[in-house]
Amino acid sequence: MDEADRWRSMASAPKDGSRILVTIRPSEQGPAEVDLAYWSHGDQFGAESWRASDSSPGQIIEYAEPELKCWMPMPSANLASLSMPSPWEGDDAEQLDGSGI
Repeated sequence: MDEADRWRSMASAPKDGSRILVTIRPSEQGPAEVDLAYWSHGDQFGAESWRASDSSPGQIIEYAEPELKCWMPMPSANLASLSMPSPWEGDDAEQLDGSGI
């Protein structure tokens, strides 16, 4: 498996505003999902946080740290595979070095 196609601990996620794929933890609202997100240093529309990439002024979708399980870089364009990867479903502590708390 290519290094770019590997889920990583959120502690190592870039906070430079670049878009990344994130696994959102399962909750009462539904199963785990993958979303495109970026780190925002905060602005007049919201505080410093992870935001969904489809956020817009007046419609900010923010994720709290505990909501996000892991991340991976955006995959390179590959016309043979035009789908999102599956959410991470492994054991957090063993595979990602994180407590999830």
